Amino acid sequence: MFEFKTGDQIVYPMYGAGIITDIVEKDFLGESRKFYCVNLPYCRMKASVPVDNCEKLGVRAVIDQSRIDEVIDVLKDETEEMNPNWNKRYRENTERIQTGDIMEVAAVVRNLVRKDRAKPLSTGEKTLLSTAKQILQSELIYSGGYTMEEADDLVESHI
Repeated sequence: MFEFKTGDQIVYPMYGAGIITDIVEKDFLGESRKFYCVNLPYCRMKASVPVDNCEKLGVRAVIDQSRIDEVIDVLKDETEEMNPNWNKRYRENTERIQTGDIMEVAAVVRNLVRKDRAKPLSTGEKTLLSTAKQILQSELIYSGGYTMEEADDLVESHI
């Protein structure tokens, strides 16, 4: 299992990209465990992520700048057919976001933005879209050195 170090930029699925600010040992249910202290500025929170659960949680390093073109290609791609039942569609999109794979998150953003442009999304799906965009943009900010506005423009202009 790969271990990160203080200062590494990581992605924590469903929360977005952040920086490991510290690695600490904590007593958890009577046993000592290591945790990454992660600052996630774009969702305005700090998280303690158990080192031994990172792989299971889908925690990974931020993509390299060279992969941003792949993300843009996903945003430009054709809209995928989605389940007509909004409940099932919501669950399917949530599962895709939870994978932590930036290409899956980009596809969810693309599909929901286009659906919203055609017919306004339900409140739940609007919230899911907002979360997915925040996750996508936070990683683009770290990997490409963009500001939040630039990352938003990059995403919107390629959908």
